[in-house]
Amino acid sequence: MSSSDIFAGETIGTAVLILLGGGVCAAVTLKRSKALDAGWLAITFGWGFAVLTGAYIAHPSGAHLNPAVTIGLAIDGATKWSDVPLYIGSQMLGAMIGATLVWVAYYGQFRAHLTDPEIVAETTGHEGIVDKSASPQAGPVLGVFSTGPEVRNVVQNLATEIIATAVLVLAILTQGLTKGLAVSGTGVLMTAFVVVGIGLSLGGPTGYAINPARDLGPRIVHALLPLPNKGGSDWSYAWIPVVGPLVGAALAAGIHKLAF
Repeated sequence: MSSSDIFAGETIGTAVLILLGGGVCAAVTLKRSKALDAGWLAITFGWGFAVLTGAYIAHPSGAHLNPAVTIGLAIDGATKWSDVPLYIGSQMLGAMIGATLVWVAYYGQFRAHLTDPEIVAETTGHEGIVDKSASPQAGPVLGVFSTGPEVRNVVQNLATEIIATAVLVLAILTQGLTKGLAVSGTGVLMTAFVVVGIGLSLGGPTGYAINPARDLGPRIVHALLPLPNKGGSDWSYAWIPVVGPLVGAALAAGIHKLAF
């Protein structure tokens, strides 16, 4: 697998993953969207289909699309450590491109949502002057770009991301135990179903980042984009969806080596 294969596959595949995944979050969240309030089922299946689409596009690179998956595969010996920086750099770039494309596709909805009087009241003070002391840690559209906890508890939030990512990476690593799964191409489909299952079962506490690039790249884009009344990017929480998935991936690789 060449460096150009890795760069192109991971950048484009991750961009499509975030475009479709962030897109379903935007569709469900933003005012003037036809899918407004479609709910958690729409989000979980939307992300599952996003994984499916991005992974098939990224087939030439091995379709990691996730630094946690890359680290898990490297620990397990399936990916060369020398390729890890290129994988992760490409995934981060793709995630930022995908998040920017979500903003482009939903530009009018972002403006309608963030200029709505009710939303403005949450993030500004008297006469529209920003009151930084009253601004929430997470702005009103941050959930379109990245994850956040429903109950802010560092230990629980970190544990949730570790457990959820361990399930994902262990499911990927054990695909080789089912004869013909990878050869037939249905391994990607199974991974997409696993992501849906994680979202339905373990997504409630933190929004199931399970992917450092998926969370950090779009969070950076949220901080940089010229969104009116966007509020904070919740940087105090940002380390959890990075560290948690990496720890979960390492744990999954260790379990795979010991058990299988």
